Amino acid sequence: MTLSLYIARRFLGTVGRVFLIFFAILLLIDMIEQLRRFSGDGVGLAGAAQLSLLSVPETLYRILPLIMIMGAIAMFLGLARSSELVVVRAAGRSGLRFLMTPLLVSIALGCLAVAFFNPLVAATSKAYDDKRAELSQGGRSVLSVADTGLWLRQGSEEGQTVIQAARSNLDGTELFGVTFLGFDSIGLPRTRIEADSARLVSGAWELTGTKTWDLTAGNPELAAVTAAGPIALPSDLTPERIRDSFGTPSAIGFWDLPGYIGDLERAGFSAQAYKLWYQMELALPLLMAAMVLVAAGFTMRHTRFGGTGKMVLFALLAGFGFYFLRNFAQALGDSGQIPVLLAAWSPPVAAVMLSLGLLLHLEDG
Repeated sequence: MTLSLYIARRFLGTVGRVFLIFFAILLLIDMIEQLRRFSGDGVGLAGAAQLSLLSVPETLYRILPLIMIMGAIAMFLGLARSSELVVVRAAGRSGLRFLMTPLLVSIALGCLAVAFFNPLVAATSKAYDDKRAELSQGGRSVLSVADTGLWLRQGSEEGQTVIQAARSNLDGTELFGVTFLGFDSIGLPRTRIEADSARLVSGAWELTGTKTWDLTAGNPELAAVTAAGPIALPSDLTPERIRDSFGTPSAIGFWDLPGYIGDLERAGFSAQAYKLWYQMELALPLLMAAMVLVAAGFTMRHTRFGGTGKMVLFALLAGFGFYFLRNFAQALGDSGQIPVLLAAWSPPVAAVMLSLGLLLHLEDG
């Protein structure tokens, strides 16, 4: 138990130091980028630091597997240089049994990252997007999905229009069971339009089966008008703006993903990317353990054998290779070319199997 606690403490220390180093480097680089991007909007050093603190966690979360493999390499090299690996083996503990502690710690770190760091990253990413939108004067997202259906927002010189629809097609350009609420320039309700369907064409919504209420009239119900045919409602929305408003799956917290996926499907959108991201988050602890196994396969050896630099390079190349394979499988899963479960779980499972094969060959081969 004492040896296991010592190894766990060493492992947590090396991974923590690598994490802080990457955090500091990414923070400095991102601050320079924020100053370059928003210097014309009056953002100073303090404002750039605030934006970077909101932006950097997402990048750190994405490269956690690479941080894990670098931390594992640093720990194994430190133990090899101090001959502690030799002492552990001389005490009768095999290399595979020695690896159990780093593996359990890496799995625990992966679970903590998914359960706690992921929601934090989602919150900071959303705050960063809102802050950037304010500085860029580009407005907030025009689209929102909830259990009540799909919500859109569009603006004009006369005021804002809020659109609520029960469902839509896959790209949000055709709505069904839709309501348009028009507000004037000071925010007071002006009109209400209910339509059976609305299709986005160039510069307007084409509505069918409409009924219009003038909310400024004394009795809006008596003044309601039912249109006999299609009508056109001007709009500044485009298919590209609607598509960009979805953002990325990483902007949704892990615990909110199942509900958000259900809301998307009820609204008529494809939730393929969000289902894939959810499964990839579930597979993250296994991927973290795989990175430890990859590092051990190349660097858990005594330095007297020589070629330490070459082994470290091989370990890093293998880690980057599995990381690239994960991203490639994600792209295939997003496009629907392979099933979601295969795209999410095959890279970490392949990494575990190959690294275990290498370790068994070195230990018992």
